[in-house]
Amino acid sequence: MKHFLRMLIQVCLYFYCKFLWRCLKFVMRKLTGRCELQRICYSTKPGASRTMKIETSLRDSKSKLLQTSVSVHSDAIEKTIEDIMELKKINPDVNPQLGISLQACLLQIVGYRNLIADVEKLRREPYDSDNPQHEEMLLKLWKFLKPNTPLESRISKQWCEIGFQGDDPKTDFRGMGLLGLYNLQYFAERDPAAAQQVLSDSLHPKCSKFSKAEWEKKRMEKAIGYSFAIVGINITDLAYNLLVSGALKTHFYNIAPEAPTLSHFQQTFCYLMHEFHKFWIEEDPMDIMEFNRVREKFRKRIIKQLQNPDMALCPHFAASEGLINM
Repeated sequence: MKHFLRMLIQVCLYFYCKFLWRCLKFVMRKLTGRCELQRICYSTKPGASRTMKIETSLRDSKSKLLQTSVSVHSDAIEKTIEDIMELKKINPDVNPQLGISLQACLLQIVGYRNLIADVEKLRREPYDSDNPQHEEMLLKLWKFLKPNTPLESRISKQWCEIGFQGDDPKTDFRGMGLLGLYNLQYFAERDPAAAQQVLSDSLHPKCSKFSKAEWEKKRMEKAIGYSFAIVGINITDLAYNLLVSGALKTHFYNIAPEAPTLSHFQQTFCYLMHEFHKFWIEEDPMDIMEFNRVREKFRKRIIKQLQNPDMALCPHFAASEGLINM
């Protein structure tokens, strides 16, 4: 009975607050002569702050047109903006900037949804050793990471040198499908110097770019290494979950002036891979069994950073030079 009453009170409070919010919006419209979308666009700077407020306003609207506008096809965005302006009785000639701002926001919102679909498609596609394109990508990964060391054969224990678990890497891609390979190859191809450095450090952490003084200051005595490729697939999982949960909206809405793309996601993976490597060295774990603890601590730190609406993960390596920080 107590549980039922508690639920009833929560439901009543929800509808009461929703009613008050609609009343407040009505009063604000009368006082300012502007609808909520106008007030957001005119008072909030471009980027995540504006786009996320617009997204919430559209989703919470009682208008079916506004609710569905966040899920229209990219080609229909321009027509959708015209319909919204007509519904809200806004003259586009008097308010030309509003249409431009709404279009930019919708491109980001719809683009984020499409990006999830693209990433999910790659994650669900298994690695197929009979697929020439898959095999070519895998061999390129070796070439970019070990340019001076020929691969003796397709099935070889040499794969362990770049962090795979056995002599055939295809078994390690089961969890993240082709997405894991796409990300690793992107990092190795777009920024081979950084990727090779991270690989080298993961094998010989005490020979990394940290100076002797830094090692002593941080009291890092153990310097446990890790499997580069396996960790890359694991960080792919982290990036995927950040994307699907919506945590990466802050980052993408701040760096992509229009729709975020697969390249933005892969560049974000590169950043996470680079930052996790530094974080692992700084944490100086007792052994590799502490990986899950360190990864979880790293995940919480990234999520905390992304809770800042002005936050854009700031890549500082060649793979992400194309990112635009608005």
